[in-house]
Amino acid sequence: MTTEAAKLTEVAARVATEAAELVRTRHHEMNAGGAMATATKSSDTDVVTAADQETERFIRARLSELRPGDEVLGEEEGGSGDAGEPSSGAVNWVVDPIDGTVNFLYGHPSFAVSVGAQIAGVPVAGAVIEPVSGRRWTATKGEGAWLDGRRLRVSSPERLDLTMLATGFGYRAERRQRQADLVRALLGEVRDIRRGGSAALDLCAVAAGWVDAYFEHGLSPWDWAAGALIATEAGATVSVPGQDPELGADATFACAPTIAGPLRAALVDCGAGGV
Repeated sequence: MTTEAAKLTEVAARVATEAAELVRTRHHEMNAGGAMATATKSSDTDVVTAADQETERFIRARLSELRPGDEVLGEEEGGSGDAGEPSSGAVNWVVDPIDGTVNFLYGHPSFAVSVGAQIAGVPVAGAVIEPVSGRRWTATKGEGAWLDGRRLRVSSPERLDLTMLATGFGYRAERRQRQADLVRALLGEVRDIRRGGSAALDLCAVAAGWVDAYFEHGLSPWDWAAGALIATEAGATVSVPGQDPELGADATFACAPTIAGPLRAALVDCGAGGV
């Protein structure tokens, strides 16, 4: 498994890096005044750009060349197989061509290409590449997580009130209101709260110790497939949708182990399960 997973990480990083160059080019073109075609998905605020679609097609084509026969699940075009359930043991790629599309659309630099690989539903390899900064986050199951060649390790806050928490919000107004109520309740329990706009990068930030924890409802497999593995391999306590019903059926949680218990309890007490 280790040798196979390491090979998959190499493929993930290679394809994500190539895709990030395409995204960077489109970002520069847009910032230089070029038009960017957009459409909406679940709501008027949930956008998809032509760059998302073009990049996912590119990723699929490259994976088909490098790993013919593997399944691919992508945000824009769906795919065969279910990334959340064990399949036959075949490799299943889970890709987000631009995680943080709203940031991308506004010219904000916080967005990334995310490519993860799973075997029988278990994440084993992942890469998250930031097109603007060029930062390269990678992880291989059982072999650690890395940022540009530097091994990552989560932070170790001593108390909940010294915890920096990252979070995100859904696209539908009624859920955003419930999420805002949860944040309001949590503000008195933690040091501070950050909202970056890219779940993949928030999970990587936990891995690097740039924040102590991350929590969000409503993520899809492509949002967390690579980032959750990177956080896990850096030592974080991680649960993804379907694994911790008390936090909510679609909750993603990544946290430094030293405060994972207290933070989880605070989230439950503040009503996370009902968001």
